[in-house]
This record gives sequence, C-alpha cells and structure tokens, in this order.
Amino acid sequence: MSEETTELPAGLRAVADLDLKPALEAVLMVVDEPATEEHLAKILERPRRQIGDALRALADDYTVQGRGFELRFVAGGWRFYSRAEYAPAVERLVLEGQTARLTQAALETLAVVAYRQPVSRSRVSAVRGVNCDGVMRTLLQRGLVEEAGAEPETGAILYRTTNYFLERMGLRGLDELPELAPFLPEAEAIEAETQEGVPSFDPDAPDSEDADDKTEL
Repeated sequence: MSEETTELPAGLRAVADLDLKPALEAVLMVVDEPATEEHLAKILERPRRQIGDALRALADDYTVQGRGFELRFVAGGWRFYSRAEYAPAVERLVLEGQTARLTQAALETLAVVAYRQPVSRSRVSAVRGVNCDGVMRTLLQRGLVEEAGAEPETGAILYRTTNYFLERMGLRGLDELPELAPFLPEAEAIEAETQEGVPSFDPDAPDSEDADDKTEL
C-alpha cells in the first residue's frame, strides 16, 4: 500500500524561500497597525533576529535613498509612514475638505489624559475647568483613550491613552512625551490647586461643554 502524502498550497510552501526584504515590504504594505517582529517572524518563517536586522536595514536604505516614505518602529511594531518633509503633499490629498480634525478642546483633554493617566473624567474636568464628558466620549469612540480600571477610593472609571494614540503621535512609548515643565512654569501651582477639590459632574446628564467643546471632533 503506497503512503499517501498531503501537499500544502505552493504559496505556503514557498514562504520561507522568499527573498526576505521584498517579503517584508509586501507584508508591511497591507498591515493596518504596526507589526511586531515576533509576528513578522512567524509569518515569514524566519528567526526574529533576522527579521529585526532586515527591518533596520530597510529603514536605513529608505533614508539613504531619500524616499518619500520611511519605515519606523512605533508603538511596539514596524509600519510605513510618509516622510515628514512631504507632509504638505499628503495633507493636501487627505485633509482637504475634511472636518474630522481634533478641536482645541479635544486636544487639551487628550493631553490631560496622556500626562496624568490613569485619570478619571472628574479629574480631567477639574484640570480643564469645564465638564469634559462629551469630549471624553468622542476620544473613546475614536480609539485614542480607553478604560483602565476603577479608582479604589471612589470607584470612578479611570482612563488611559491607547496604542493607537502612540501610533498617531509617532511615539514608541509614553516616555517619549515631551516634558511639560518648560511650557508650564507654574505647573506645580496648578497641580496643587486641582488637588484641593474636584468638581462633581453627572455623567448621565446632557452635555454641558464649554464653547470650545461644542464643536466635536
């Protein structure tokens, strides 16, 4: 009796034989979030160290060649980005006629979460001096912030920024956020004031946002 063999599709059989750099480029062209070296190593059936070396070599190649895009390590993974000096061309294509950009109020609220996380809605509102519930809900919907447990003393829900926030900001981690001290010389005084008392807001009440907050993202 002859032994029966099961053949795999040719594409799957040949993955390990593909040229590594072009294979990485092909995969990174279609990812919708930064790809980790571990994941790429599994997909392309190569050691992680070989994947990492190839990615860094590709990034250097694009810089030397002056390409309009770059390969960057952001939020724990690798992804293609348009190069900063060509931003005006990209912005004209993507942003012209669109109104979905963050408002000043949303940017301020996001900054408070980023620098004070994990933080409750009431604490964010105390720092800004206005009810930020509406803007916080919008930031949650956009995937820029997420829930991070509850505050032990009060049971209030805490919030933090997401990996998507790091990706959009082009940061490897929160430790790359710029220091606030040079921009807010009275930061310690402001902190002391906000610690004295936190205004209470009803999260189920209709939005009562300040003038800046009335225009959503």
